[in-house]
Amino acid sequence: MVQKIDEINYYLIKKSLDASSERGRVIAHNIANVNTEGYKASHVVFEEKLNNVLSNESIGLRTTHKNHISDGSSISTITPEVAKDASTSMRLDGNNVDVDSEMADMAANSILYNTLISQANSRISMRRYIISNNK
Repeated sequence: MVQKIDEINYYLIKKSLDASSERGRVIAHNIANVNTEGYKASHVVFEEKLNNVLSNESIGLRTTHKNHISDGSSISTITPEVAKDASTSMRLDGNNVDVDSEMADMAANSILYNTLISQANSRISMRRYIISNNK
């Protein structure tokens, strides 16, 4: 049971880092195109998908035993998706990038990424400590 929880935590950190990294690229791309005529901002969809997998809301099959058939939806299989924001803009050129919002999102994403890296480093340090003290 402990190994299963450890595996879930590993995939949560790994997939969250992937999503945060992708979100950083998307935000930077949005900011770079702030003056591009007709450009529509993008955003990363990940947390909703993660919540659905964790709460089993989007899963038709629920596995309660290791021999049950899985529908393939698990933490290890979810990936962040980039979605376009098709909303209209108050600007005449049709661009809907809000620089202030993007900068706030970038700051929040940076904090999240650094927190996830800290969690990953703590887990690695704990394993090193356990391994070195069991010799």
